[in-house]
Amino acid sequence: MIKLQLNNQMNDKVIESYQKDVTRINKMIDEKTGPGNDFLGWVDWPVNYDKEEVERILEDAKYVRDHFDILVVCGIGGSYLGARCALEALNGLKSDDKLEIIFMGQTFSPNYVSQVLKYLEGKNFAINVISKSGTTTETSISFRLLKELLERQVGKEKAKKAIYATTDREKGALKTLCNQEGYATYVLPGNIGGRYSVLTAVGLFPLAAAGIDIKAMLNGAEEARSAYDNDDLKNNICYRYAVTRDYMLRHGKPVEMYVTYEPQMTQISEWLKQLFGESEGKEKKGLFPASATFSTDLHSLGQFVQDGTPLLFETILNVLTPNSDVKIPHDDADLDGLNYLEGKDLAFVNQKAFEGTLKAHVEDGGVPCNVIYIDKLDAKTLGHLFYFFMRACAMSAYLLDINPFNQPGVEIYKKNMFHLLGKKGY
Repeated sequence: MIKLQLNNQMNDKVIESYQKDVTRINKMIDEKTGPGNDFLGWVDWPVNYDKEEVERILEDAKYVRDHFDILVVCGIGGSYLGARCALEALNGLKSDDKLEIIFMGQTFSPNYVSQVLKYLEGKNFAINVISKSGTTTETSISFRLLKELLERQVGKEKAKKAIYATTDREKGALKTLCNQEGYATYVLPGNIGGRYSVLTAVGLFPLAAAGIDIKAMLNGAEEARSAYDNDDLKNNICYRYAVTRDYMLRHGKPVEMYVTYEPQMTQISEWLKQLFGESEGKEKKGLFPASATFSTDLHSLGQFVQDGTPLLFETILNVLTPNSDVKIPHDDADLDGLNYLEGKDLAFVNQKAFEGTLKAHVEDGGVPCNVIYIDKLDAKTLGHLFYFFMRACAMSAYLLDINPFNQPGVEIYKKNMFHLLGKKGY
């Protein structure tokens, strides 16, 4: 479903030098024996996901679409990034879908939170709160505010039918509240961490509510699992990409810049930044994940990428066939000098921008560039991409002798914040 073109520094000899490590690590992933192995549930999820829960998700999503105008997805990090990037990538930034999706719970910003709450006043909305523990501070504050507004507008009993929670199967503050109030609940599996959870109910419920074919997405992930569950470095493009990342880091390129040519794919880069940054950034190791959306950012970052400090390589997601297109019209005056493009599709122009930029960066700038070619981005292909990157991330982190599934550094700022806020015990 996707094709990979590696940068010109990655010849077969370099890639084959990783074979022994790739064979060892692939076995670790399959047999779940490496560091953090209790969080490898995502590896086989595309084939052993809870089929009954998916059917319930589809049923409840239909109810939300039929009875509400807005769904507020309340979560942070992996509890919202996957759903948001898939929603924007597939439905676009100017979706005319009948159900509006709003994201909240991902920030302490008083401006953002107050504006969303004001927008929701008097509107018919449902809530999907996502938290394994139910105590994530940003999400919990927003959920408390949303629940208070909803209950004030429609009453406590009616509000119960408008709240959907994705949380731990058995324990935690949110699960306790769901049991007390009777909210519909879905499971965030205990053996899958947040940044690997997009193909669970965390992503599937809001995406189904948005009218996206979640079964096709799961099918795409299943195809990816079948394609990449092997140690054949000659043909396994997932692991070829992973060893490229490792090689770049060890040879003076500490920054990987994810590049798209579609603004609606910008949030995919944000998801990738969390996936790789939080998985690899430990023990003073790991690539720094950056991102850009071309051609827009060529007018701001392009000069640095071309001629600046040579510290980065690019991984470009190039969609060959857009979901929609427009033609450039004729203009009699031709003051802008664009009549040479009349009748051409913007997709044609966008691809030539990609080709010209790739040539400039590689040949003139000396910037290593990987390209992932995608024929057309649909739900099935995106499910495939999600699994591709998650498996590549596990391989990349294990190549660095890093546990891909913990985040010890994140806890430090929380302790400091809680102390400053006066939370008991801190």
